[in-house]
Amino acid sequence: MEKYQKLGKIGEGTYGTVFRGIIRESRDSIALKLVSLEDEDEGVPSSALREISLLKQLSHPNVVSLHDVVHSAGSLFLVFEYCDLDLRKYFDTLNGEINESVVKCLMQQLLAGLAYCHANNVMHRDLKPQNLLLNTHGHPNPQLKLADFGLARAFGIPVRCYSAEVVTLWYRPPDVLLGAKLYNTSIDMWSAGCIFGEIANAGKPLFPGAHVDDQLKRIFKVLGTPSDSSWPGITTLPDYKPFPYYSSVANFRQITPTLCSNGRDLIQKLLVCNPNNRLSAEAALRHAYFN
Repeated sequence: MEKYQKLGKIGEGTYGTVFRGIIRESRDSIALKLVSLEDEDEGVPSSALREISLLKQLSHPNVVSLHDVVHSAGSLFLVFEYCDLDLRKYFDTLNGEINESVVKCLMQQLLAGLAYCHANNVMHRDLKPQNLLLNTHGHPNPQLKLADFGLARAFGIPVRCYSAEVVTLWYRPPDVLLGAKLYNTSIDMWSAGCIFGEIANAGKPLFPGAHVDDQLKRIFKVLGTPSDSSWPGITTLPDYKPFPYYSSVANFRQITPTLCSNGRDLIQKLLVCNPNNRLSAEAALRHAYFN
């Protein structure tokens, strides 16, 4: 750790405290994530090992860079590139207004980072504004980077069962809310759709549910209650139960009033209850919205 100097605390991650720091030699800013190893019997938390191993494989302008891992008495430090703030804090600076060119720029970067992760067989599984970091100084538009890969998973063949205890409630897709253990990159695409709407609305979340049932009800009120015909297999999901019937009356002109027609078309192709019909990150990047 003698190469680095730890400064003030800037936040909490999935499993550790994040500090601002500098590289002593160059005086460049860094972020230091401290992972406590007080329970020696347990060793390094699996989420920390997962984040380290995945980020060592990933290198992309829209994925946060892991520079170094330092083990010192009773703790582990992950040394990251430094970013000014996260998307949640950025929303607080907007006063309820955002330029559509900034919305487009942020969304394109989010999708580019996701397309790269998915092409490299990595699902993030915890996309939310707090886990999207921004650099705002010296750039005409904010630079966005996917961060906090503590819940991320490498995936491949054969298909495995994954945990349903993933993704913060407001950004969790209906299939996972209903207990699906088999899912793929579509889990991240639902979260991206929720974040798209939140960016377009300058920080107002689309589905701020209080618990799982409330979350599903809020989604179905907007998108309509799915059935076996619109979503084959829904009734076989572990936590499925009949929900009140809402006809699909989604009017995204009201839900995201500042989005252009192409933007509304894109968000509707991401926010699809049936995971098999959700747009991929690669296909979303080719959408007319970004022309």
